Amino acid sequence: MSDIAERLKKIVVEHLGVDADKVTENASFIDDLGADSLDNVELVMAFEEEFGVEIPDDAAEKILTVKD
Repeated sequence: MSDIAERLKKIVVEHLGVDADKVTENASFIDDLGADSLDNVELVMAFEEEFGVEIPDDAAEKILTVKD
């Protein structure tokens, strides 16, 4: 897993309180990791902060897995 993927995984583990081994590139935040829509918004905000970028709302809606 790349450094970026590892950083994303760490954020997901911290925000959702799930085991790191459950966070795979294809794991759905909602279906596999138990996130809700508010969790998804908070994850996107955490990703933006970690990487110093702004993710447009239309793109943020498509972020459903670590791979996305």
